[in-house]
Amino acid sequence: MLLDSYAQQGLYLNMNFNDKTSAGQQAYRGDLALVLGEVADASGRRLPPTATVRQAVLLAAADKLLLAAGFLDDVAKLGLFEERYAGDFAPDVKLLFFVANIGKPLVVSLQGATASLVPLDDGMVWNELLEVLHLEKDDLKGQSAADKVTTVLGAFAAYKPKGDVVTLAEALTRTIEVRLGGRGAV
Repeated sequence: MLLDSYAQQGLYLNMNFNDKTSAGQQAYRGDLALVLGEVADASGRRLPPTATVRQAVLLAAADKLLLAAGFLDDVAKLGLFEERYAGDFAPDVKLLFFVANIGKPLVVSLQGATASLVPLDDGMVWNELLEVLHLEKDDLKGQSAADKVTTVLGAFAAYKPKGDVVTLAEALTRTIEVRLGGRGAV
């Protein structure tokens, strides 16, 4: 399956799960590499990836991606996502990314697929995804972790992307400066 091939390529980091759904699809939650790190030694071990989609949520059927969501700290990384994964998109793939450096929601076309970009400076992607899709925790009760991702895909039927429809190049001009606040003991 497609998501197993991603695992074999070393594209998964901080994996929560990679499991089959009851419908025979495959779901993944965790971080997803966009650019792999360089080979570090003679035995082929790699340095950490230089770009990732954090807290990614993926759903695939056979060899096509049905759903991809996650957090990007820079909208420019959307181009890296497109380069690496667009060949795996199903014709009706659902794409939703939370992006730190945009100020307003945007809708971007990635090789025929529509990607919704939602501003988010801090938060958990899974919780934000449920909120954007108007899902309640009760909607997921009693389901396996993988089947919850299938429910999220189903919720996209009622989802209407918000924001200006722009090209990726235009989205890159609409960035904002991100100021990270300090945390912890002072």
